Amino acid sequence: MEYQVPQFIEVEDKIFGPFTFKQFVYLAGGAGAAAIALLYLPLVFGVLLAIPVAALGAALAFYKMNGKPFIDILEAAFNYVTSKKLYLWRKEAKTARPAEAVRSSAARDALAGKVAPLTRGKLRDLAWSLDVKDSVQLTGDSAQP
Repeated sequence: MEYQVPQFIEVEDKIFGPFTFKQFVYLAGGAGAAAIALLYLPLVFGVLLAIPVAALGAALAFYKMNGKPFIDILEAAFNYVTSKKLYLWRKEAKTARPAEAVRSSAARDALAGKVAPLTRGKLRDLAWSLDVKDSVQLTGDSAQP
């Protein structure tokens, strides 16, 4: 028996022309709030309030940041602003390095700048040798290149 498996389940249905229900509500709300601001406020104040409200409605309907809807970004910003923040700063006392570390030859060479820099060719050779040794150990071959 064959069953139809739904595909494109992430895509919302277009209900109002080219808009989904959410997009329609955001656009209608933004346009309605902008219209109320223009009708009941003096023209200058109405325009100053209507433009950001209409832009917010359009952003809620269409704008996505990193694949997430703008409403999720606003929710995260609101939660960040209203949540408690705890800042800790603890001054740590500086301690002297142990004499043994400075006396070791590797540390002394590193401090003197005598350690050869790791070039791209050396790094490639090292990576190749590690890959070859790993593959030999995995396959159990005793012959090494």
